[in-house]
Amino acid sequence: MSHFARRISVYLWPYRGRMMWALGQVCLTSAFELLKPWPIKLIIDSVLGGQPLPGGLGVGLSLGTVLLSACVALVIIYGAVGALTVLSNYTTIRIGQRMVRDLRSDLYAHLHRLSMAFHTRAQAGDLLYRVTADTFALQSLTMNCLFPATTAIILLVGMTMIMARLDWQLTVLALSVCPLLLLAIGRLNRRITEAAGEMRERESEVYGVVQRAMAAMRVIQAFTREDEEHRRFMSASGKSLDASLRLYTLQTFYAGVVNLVIALGTAAVVWVGARHVMDGTLTVGSLVVFISYLASLYAPINSMFQVYGLAQSARVGVQRVLDVMDVERDLPEGTRTFPPEGARGEVVWEGVDFQYAPGVPILRGIDLRVSAGQRVAVVGPTGAGKSTLLSLLPRFYDPTRGRVLVDGVDSREYKLSSLRQQVAMVLQPPLLFPVSLRENIAFGRPSASMDEIVEAAKAARIHDMVMRLPENYDSVVGEHGVTLSEGEKQRLTIARAILRDSPILILDEPTSSLDPETERLIIEALERLQAGRTTFIIAHRLSTVRMADRVVVIDGGRVAEQGALETLLARSGPFAAMYGARTPQRHEDPLAIS
Repeated sequence: MSHFARRISVYLWPYRGRMMWALGQVCLTSAFELLKPWPIKLIIDSVLGGQPLPGGLGVGLSLGTVLLSACVALVIIYGAVGALTVLSNYTTIRIGQRMVRDLRSDLYAHLHRLSMAFHTRAQAGDLLYRVTADTFALQSLTMNCLFPATTAIILLVGMTMIMARLDWQLTVLALSVCPLLLLAIGRLNRRITEAAGEMRERESEVYGVVQRAMAAMRVIQAFTREDEEHRRFMSASGKSLDASLRLYTLQTFYAGVVNLVIALGTAAVVWVGARHVMDGTLTVGSLVVFISYLASLYAPINSMFQVYGLAQSARVGVQRVLDVMDVERDLPEGTRTFPPEGARGEVVWEGVDFQYAPGVPILRGIDLRVSAGQRVAVVGPTGAGKSTLLSLLPRFYDPTRGRVLVDGVDSREYKLSSLRQQVAMVLQPPLLFPVSLRENIAFGRPSASMDEIVEAAKAARIHDMVMRLPENYDSVVGEHGVTLSEGEKQRLTIARAILRDSPILILDEPTSSLDPETERLIIEALERLQAGRTTFIIAHRLSTVRMADRVVVIDGGRVAEQGALETLLARSGPFAAMYGARTPQRHEDPLAIS
């Protein structure tokens, strides 16, 4: 068994009972398919030709009774085939859907276990296509490949045995086209597989273009880039359609070649069979059965080869899913957990280096110790490494060198879920989901009671605004929180962090780009949020920096200086240079540090 087959069998095995039931339906359907031409043979040979019924059947019956019986049998056979086909399709589709569900579940869960380094490299649109479209290829392998191939094999064996009993010479002639069909599939298979892979890649690119455009619609419209984005989409769409056309052209050409070969075989059989009838070695009814079987014989042969082509296309899709699932977690899971009361909150960066790409260092030799309950403002120019430094704490990334200690233990020794439960974050821009305000606030703690949610909202100075809405806490937020102001969105994320009640808090520029009144409300909320917690504040505004007990200046990926706000202002260091660039009248102005 190949590696690919072993991987797929994992998803087949839980449904082995249903698979056997489906295969039983396939066998029964095939048996009725084999019976289809026999009532016609009885009518032609016995009713019209006057020959006795085979096996002494129908002794003493009138021709009218035999004719009626054959017609009733014909209806029963075709009705049974139709009913069994419906039942078989339902069963196989159901099995395929459950396999797709399992595969999607595994892929989606695996994506959540991969680090931010993977998600930074990957395209969201491509991952979306793999989750939605490529996983569905697993159903194609079962519904359109496995069961049709099984049906075709059963029919092929059964028809060949019956045809050989009727006329072995015609049977050999009918099967002589198989080598030509094998040659055709062998020549076209590789090109079809390559075309299928290219088509899926191009389709995933279309998903990526649309996903990026939808996420950046405000920027696109603000900079009047609609036409350029439309051209980008049409280019990707055109390439996708061209790839689809190449695949379908190859498949159609393949089908044409197969049909031509089948036509040659049919013509040869009809020619020889007619001569056998003329010679008296074959009855007209037997020839009709043979020709009926011949059409049905070539159908499963053709089906098997077409299934092979479909299987190659579906395999490309499933393999794209398995490729992602084969990506190893670059954040190994630890074994330690924090006590029920949570972490004390002491955090140490010890000789930490970090780089996203080899040879491009972001952090260099960071040594930083933060005591439990301390409030630390992390400042510095854009791109200095502030967000990267704090991203190492919840292990969105691991250091290239050195280690991050939480309560004196290397963070890599903790289970990721246990570590991240100790950290609450207020990010910029604030991230909200298109669900109710209640669900947004309780996102980090879904089990919270309504009273706890309301208390968190009051502490974040957002409760009054919520109560003015028609549905209060059940009001649904628009996509990315577009129905709320920036200050309201920020206070909602603060309420979320308050409800999370984690001992360590990360605030990423929590008051950037806010008006003074909104900033005042948020600072009040942040003061409540920071109480008793180890807090890290990525700050550009002096009003935010003043909330901290200690300021750490990051410049060029290093700790340039650190200390109390007034101490750093008294020095002639990087922080004083940033602050001293403004006039004395602006020293109290809570504007961004440039």
